[in-house]
Amino acid sequence: MTIGFVTAASTATSSHATRNLEAAEWADTFVPLLANPRDVIKDLHARHLPAPPTAIVAVYDPDGHLRASASFAGRLDVLDGWERRNALLSHLRRVIPHDLRLRHPVRTAVLMVCRDGVPAWTPEDGAWMWGLRDACTLHGLRCGSYVTLTGDGWNVIGENRAGRTPNAASWTRHTGGASALPGGAPQPLPRAAAAR
Repeated sequence: MTIGFVTAASTATSSHATRNLEAAEWADTFVPLLANPRDVIKDLHARHLPAPPTAIVAVYDPDGHLRASASFAGRLDVLDGWERRNALLSHLRRVIPHDLRLRHPVRTAVLMVCRDGVPAWTPEDGAWMWGLRDACTLHGLRCGSYVTLTGDGWNVIGENRAGRTPNAASWTRHTGGASALPGGAPQPLPRAAAAR
């Protein structure tokens, strides 16, 4: 029998692995369904005009009205949900006060990530989903849907609902293309965009 300590590297690796959700795990968390995902996605897209890699976090009242939203650039190739959670919490705190004083969460947070690649689940999405779930817990919100927006269209992970428009390139139709904008593709909003 050998007695010793676990190396720091193996501990870090195992904890990082647990801060990521598979698509099947996400489906088992009983995330509330979006009543009309196409309208929600079109509205968020029109407000923020995301281009890859942009994340949009939105908070909805129980009646489905948008309370607040924020968009920000998401770093590429982050597979640790801890980093995603910290980014989401930072932006949530800027746009809406926490609801931790309530016995049960009433508002719902939805996350839409505009990225390159396939619309199906990826390990990077798993980090975003873990981050959303944890950020909602720490901000007193219900964890809502996770949506990917790619060149192929939008996909609500775990719900088998998808569509072709809007997509990751839709912002070019609103602006006349990247050549019409100074500096090319639109950048995430520097500040949080509150609901109108």
